[in-house]
Amino acid sequence: MKHILHVVGARPNFVKAAPVLRAIRQLGIRQTLVHTGQHYDRNMSDVFFTQLEIPEPDFNLEVGSGSHAVQTAEIMRRFEPVVVECKPDIVLVYGDVNSTVAAALVCAKLLIPIGHVEAGLRSFDRTMPEEINRIVTDRLADLLFTPSEDGDANLLREGVPKERIHFVGNVMIDSLIRLLPVAKSFSQNGMPKRFALVTLHRPSNVDSNENLQRILNSLTEVSGELGIIFPVHPRTRQRIEAFGINTERLHLLEPIPYIEFLSLQTRATVVITDSGGIQEESSYLGVPCLTLRANTERPVTVTCGTNTLVGEDKDMLTSELKKILSGKAKKGTIPPLWDGHAGDRIANLLQIL
Repeated sequence: MKHILHVVGARPNFVKAAPVLRAIRQLGIRQTLVHTGQHYDRNMSDVFFTQLEIPEPDFNLEVGSGSHAVQTAEIMRRFEPVVVECKPDIVLVYGDVNSTVAAALVCAKLLIPIGHVEAGLRSFDRTMPEEINRIVTDRLADLLFTPSEDGDANLLREGVPKERIHFVGNVMIDSLIRLLPVAKSFSQNGMPKRFALVTLHRPSNVDSNENLQRILNSLTEVSGELGIIFPVHPRTRQRIEAFGINTERLHLLEPIPYIEFLSLQTRATVVITDSGGIQEESSYLGVPCLTLRANTERPVTVTCGTNTLVGEDKDMLTSELKKILSGKAKKGTIPPLWDGHAGDRIANLLQIL
C-alpha cells in the first residue's frame, strides 16, 4: 500500500490540503500530515478543522517565524528526520510558502518523489519570495498538479515533460464549495448594506508610508458611498500606527477566521486585496475584485474571472470603484475545472501512478 505524506505550513495550505486528504482517505491509502509551524494562526479553531475534516497533524515541527533563509533552513533541518522515519512513497507539498520549497529540497536530496499541488503559477516577478519558491519547487517536483491551464503552459515552456503535468483544477475552490453553505448562514447584522472587503499585507503596499497612505486615502474617498470592512493583518496594523495614518472612516477589524471571512466575501460589493487566493475565491463567487498589484500569478482570474489589476495607480483604483458603484462591475465566469472535485482528481491520479 502507498504511503503519502503531506506538508503544510500556513492556513492557506490547510485549505488546499483538506480536499486532497479527504479524497485519499476515501481510497483507503495511508497518509501522514506534517505541519511545519511556519505560521501559527489563532483563528484556525477546532471548528475549522472539523468542518474541513482535517485530522490533527501527526508531526508539528513548530518552526515559527524568521527570515526566509533561517525559516527555510530550520524547516529542512527538522523535516529531514521525519521523512527518514516515515519513509513515504511520495510527499505532497502545497502552494508557494517557505515550507513548500524546504520540504521539496529535502525530498529531492533523499530521492523521494514530490507532488506539487498548485503547480505552474507564475507572476514573472522574482522580487516576490513566493515566485522563487514556486519556480524551485516545480523544478524539483515529479508530479505537478495545476489549477488552471496557464499553469500547464508555463511548465511546458520551462521544459517540464508533459507526462509530469496534470491539470486537475483548484483545490481551494473545493474547500470554498464545501464551506459555502456554512458561510452563508452567518449573520451579518451591523454590517453596511454595501461594503468593500479589504485585505493588505504585501510589503510593497504596506511598508511604504506613501503607498499605504495613497491606498487608504482612496478608500476613505469612497467611504461615504461604500462601507470599508478591513480585517487588518498584524504587519499592516503596525505600519498604520507607525505612520500615523488616519483610519477613522474605515472599519478596522482584527484578523478573522476563514469561514467568517468567506461569509463577508459572499456579501461584499467589491473585494480589494493584494492576496493571491482571495482573487480566486472572488472570481468563483462572482464578486468584483480589485488587486493592488502590478501582476498576478493567477491570470485566469483576470482573463476569465472578476479580477482587475490596479497596481499602485490611485486614479485607477478610484475609477474602478466608481465603476462598480455605478453598476458597471466586471462580469466574469468560473474557470474550467473549478468544480469542487480537484482533490478527487489528485487522489485518483496518485492511486494509479
